[in-house]
Amino acid sequence: MGRDHPETISPTAHYTGYVWFANGLSHEALSTRRGRLMYQALRGPNVAARAVGLATLEGMLLARHRLIDLRLTQAIEAGEVGQVIEIAAGLSPRGLRFTQKFPELTYLEADLPDMAAHKRALLARAGARHQIVELDALAETALDDLAASLDPSKGTAIITEGLVNYFDRATVTAMWSRFARALARFPRGIYYSDLIVKAGNRDLVTTTFSALLSAFVRGRVHIHFATPEEAERALEDAGFDAMLHDPRDFAFELPDLERAGAGRVRVIEAIA
Repeated sequence: MGRDHPETISPTAHYTGYVWFANGLSHEALSTRRGRLMYQALRGPNVAARAVGLATLEGMLLARHRLIDLRLTQAIEAGEVGQVIEIAAGLSPRGLRFTQKFPELTYLEADLPDMAAHKRALLARAGARHQIVELDALAETALDDLAASLDPSKGTAIITEGLVNYFDRATVTAMWSRFARALARFPRGIYYSDLIVKAGNRDLVTTTFSALLSAFVRGRVHIHFATPEEAERALEDAGFDAMLHDPRDFAFELPDLERAGAGRVRVIEAIA
């Protein structure tokens, strides 16, 4: 089991990393003791919540992760994407899994320096072959420089998961503009992300789900947009042709989807 590194890993990332591991999506090297303890502490409440049809944090996390995986897989298999940059990857297992499934795929995980160094050490134990690079997602030109190092003839995807709802709206829309600019250099540029909107979360203050979310998030969760359509317009203003997917619409392709948790989140698919 991976060693804890509290200076670089947030409580949310510990829990999320163990959710992926517990559901067969990750490698033991990317799980932590703290994540396991948090996961075990929530097991009883999660079972009780599911029994009465309430959303669980685990259900939401799995829905967003699996839908991003599904859409990225389809884009790679269609020949639209040959390079991926996953920003603020944290303990995400996606780079490990996708480079095993698609050996020709160029996959960069980008994170702040301390987290990038820690992730390199963890992935070395997992036998990973993809690259971990340092990147500040809020820096004005850092992503342009990283994108310039890639093959300009290959379709490229940028992924952020569990990131955008931590920042205010102005910060997020500026980030989206930088993503669109970086992706515009490629023949196909796709951005995937999760996003929580107010629609479907109007009882956010009173639900068990929101209590769990608040317990594990470091700082405030920003709900920027009232509806998926409002978010799509903001993405279009940033330079994308965007759609927000409801994971429940993909239930046939995503077995064992927890519908209540899945309904709490949307997945962005935006074409630069």
